[in-house]
Amino acid sequence: MLSTNTIAILVILISLFYSPSKDASTRILHRLFFPSSLTGPQSLAFDSIGGGPYTGVSDGRILKYEETYSGFVEFAYTLQNRNKTICDGISDFSTLQETCGRPLGLSFYYQTGELFIADAYLGPVKVPYYGGTATQLVADAQGNPFWISFQDLDPETGSVYFTEASSSFKLRDLHELLKNTDYSGNLYKYDPTTDQTSLLLSNLAVAVSDNGSFVLVSELNSHRIRRFWLAGPKANISVLLQIPGRPENIKRNSKNEFWVAMNYPFGSPLPPKPPVLPLGLRVNEDEAVPLVDEFGTESVSEIQEFNGTLYASSLHVSYANIFKV
Repeated sequence: MLSTNTIAILVILISLFYSPSKDASTRILHRLFFPSSLTGPQSLAFDSIGGGPYTGVSDGRILKYEETYSGFVEFAYTLQNRNKTICDGISDFSTLQETCGRPLGLSFYYQTGELFIADAYLGPVKVPYYGGTATQLVADAQGNPFWISFQDLDPETGSVYFTEASSSFKLRDLHELLKNTDYSGNLYKYDPTTDQTSLLLSNLAVAVSDNGSFVLVSELNSHRIRRFWLAGPKANISVLLQIPGRPENIKRNSKNEFWVAMNYPFGSPLPPKPPVLPLGLRVNEDEAVPLVDEFGTESVSEIQEFNGTLYASSLHVSYANIFKV
């Protein structure tokens, strides 16, 4: 595993000396663009037969990439009474998003084919394998509405682990959240067999191990990742991995390794946000992947490995990248 010092040195060296090159640029295999005006693929997911990727976008819809059409098509939406005339095509951070929905983290439950979605305003929802309208799982926490940023599933039980990015800010206040020292996020577990939600961690995205023994939680403003044990002799104990940048989503690959999307701020903090060095960090392996060619100085939201290929997405762009390293 990379030591903290090794990661820090690597990030600093890249931020000082890395510049886009022909060799680095050629590693992008394909760039999947969204229909005009849509942005914000914060997370990507693939179904049990390898279809997709699926992603949520700024106007509240979940899109699926179809090879037949060489493009994205509408698959589902999170809000039951969503008005297509008003919502279709709206941009991120619009005041309309609360009435249109904003899907962020995505995970498939392969046993049923259902797609589970973390909606920034509705909380955790799910849609059937054929798409359509989502069903809300949890409306609020102790009477307070969620700002859900990410979620993952226990592949065995179907329990949903989801993170509340902040109980003080909303998605439209993202830039304010990044400028403030806010530690009001929480980690919750939703049990589908009992329809109950429990609070696991306070003051903190999340990924579940393949055997359901622990979850990894990224703490954005604390620059660290927390491992929380769910079962066994270490149950309810958490340990920390400090990293030099801001961690975003965490995704598990088929080898039970974890890819962490990480953004390292550098330079002057010009409004509305400072430039960042986007990186993909593979936990348990000596590997950090610079994503400057893919996203410039925009932040990366997620990087994941599927069938030997890496997929990277960002809340701030209108495409998803596919590449090999």
